[in-house]
Amino acid sequence: MASNQTSLNDAKFALPINDVEQQATLEIETEDFDYSKRAQWLRAAVLGANDGLVSTASLMMGVGAVKQDIKVMILTGFAGLVAGACSMAIGEFVSVHSQLDIELAQMKREKERRNNGRKEEQEEGASKESLPNPLQAAAASALAFSVGALVPLLAASFIRGYKVRLGVVVAAVTMALMIFGWLGAVLGKAPAVRSSLRVLVGGWLAMAITFGLTKLIGSSGL
Repeated sequence: MASNQTSLNDAKFALPINDVEQQATLEIETEDFDYSKRAQWLRAAVLGANDGLVSTASLMMGVGAVKQDIKVMILTGFAGLVAGACSMAIGEFVSVHSQLDIELAQMKREKERRNNGRKEEQEEGASKESLPNPLQAAAASALAFSVGALVPLLAASFIRGYKVRLGVVVAAVTMALMIFGWLGAVLGKAPAVRSSLRVLVGGWLAMAITFGLTKLIGSSGL
């Protein structure tokens, strides 16, 4: 009799332990999922900022190849920032909205195939919570692009000397490229040094090609 009571007590205490283990497992899975989702958003933001940095800096270097006036260079960079941010936002909005339409259509087809009552409504509510938000994606893309584009703009805003201004822009962009390359590598779990160098060389090439071709066309009188 005593052994039966002991086994019953063990069984009673085993149930809460199992519940705690299951709850801990669910919490770990939720944390992993949330981290993965945040990492994807952060990586997309880093790529958007890198795009704004390279395109705006290349545009400013291209205009700086034929115009030494600081006002022209700053206005060109600002126009590039606004145009690029709007372009990124519109493109992201259209892309994510297309993805949203596809997922909603898929959910509608699955709903027509299944008629499980309340359980289905709960599954549908959970699925809608995970759907992409086009406005949020557009705003995040435009903001990331603008942050990157501000680096060469701020670097050139307070330098009057032409050659010094170009050097400061190149130095600031170089440092920002290294940082963005490192962040992208960390979020993508890639080799940090190799990824940073790849981003850096790509940015240098973009600025050099834009500067060289604009200089060539400007000197030829076209």
